[in-house]
Amino acid sequence: MILPPETLGPEAAYQAALDQGRFFIQQCADCRRAVFYPRTICPHCSGRILKWIEPSGRGTVYSVTTVRRKPEHGGDYNVSLIDLSEGVRMMSSVRGISPHEVQIGMSVRAEIVTNNGSGLVVFKPADQTS
Repeated sequence: MILPPETLGPEAAYQAALDQGRFFIQQCADCRRAVFYPRTICPHCSGRILKWIEPSGRGTVYSVTTVRRKPEHGGDYNVSLIDLSEGVRMMSSVRGISPHEVQIGMSVRAEIVTNNGSGLVVFKPADQTS
């Protein structure tokens, strides 16, 4: 497993891994709880040793909103809060279905896409095959 470079700060290391098609979150060595967004100190116990782990990618939609745009500007899209099975919550979007079909409690799975040359974590319904 290729981990994010230790020479970078946590946010830069997270993005560098995404740019290479890898998705990581952190885990505290002291309390063993998952941590997201990348940081230098555990928000749960103030531990200072955070290691990178590769999450399962499974999650559940916690909250969703639809951002309305005119069709000529790309059309409507959703912004969702996703609870990962590891116990952290992240903001993203669910793709592959209409923004109006995204529902709270929906099972989703992560995938990495490239947006303007940078890696980005998005989600698809868990029952979609590709």
